[in-house]
Amino acid sequence: MIMKRIFSLLALLVCSGAIGHAQQQPTAAQIIGGAKVVAALQQADLTGNMTRGGGKVPVALFLRKENIQFQVWEDKVWKGFHMRMNDDSCDLFEMVGGKQKDFPASRIAQPIAGTDLSYEDLAMRFFYWKNPILEGEERVGVHNCWKIRLNNPGKGGAYQVMYVWVHQKYGAFMKIEGFDRQGRSLKRFEVTDVMNIGKDASGNEVYTLKQMNVSSLNPENGRAVSQTKLIFDAPKIVAPKGPR
Repeated sequence: MIMKRIFSLLALLVCSGAIGHAQQQPTAAQIIGGAKVVAALQQADLTGNMTRGGGKVPVALFLRKENIQFQVWEDKVWKGFHMRMNDDSCDLFEMVGGKQKDFPASRIAQPIAGTDLSYEDLAMRFFYWKNPILEGEERVGVHNCWKIRLNNPGKGGAYQVMYVWVHQKYGAFMKIEGFDRQGRSLKRFEVTDVMNIGKDASGNEVYTLKQMNVSSLNPENGRAVSQTKLIFDAPKIVAPKGPR
């Protein structure tokens, strides 16, 4: 697919801004900085499903001011989460009884409703780990990408190292792989489809994520053992509607 601009989002994460070959090679911080800019959610709320086998788990994503809210239909109720973003971090909170509480670190790597996505995956806090490293250029399919290494600065979560492949022209992430503290592959995220949601204030076409496949990997051989598809419906114009 030929895309003028790709905006890739995972509960949460949307890309914008192009990084062209004609410019001086960007730094790793610039590349990752572009890949975590919230953009498409300024125009539309997104709803969809995490699907694994025959099961579906509804999800909903909203941008409210500088922060992203997402909700997951689990145990027959909507469970709400709030990501507060700033220049250096992405803090995750859970809504309990109408009040915002810190999300327990012990649960951050737990699968959500039997899917291959954990709370850590939906929050994508690894995009905010400091000191990213540009390891070179690699192709993802037919796309030329920068390969970025992100190292976990703490001990929380399942991942010690994340590799992110970012499209050199469009600045969008195309693939992510997560590794544990023994250097073994745990998870792979692959963007497989995008959709047009209209135009921005400058008249440029805006695309957002339509489907991303998230695969759990056997840490012994790196092979996929299960997969969940994150699929979004056609977007709705931002309005104070939908599950809250």
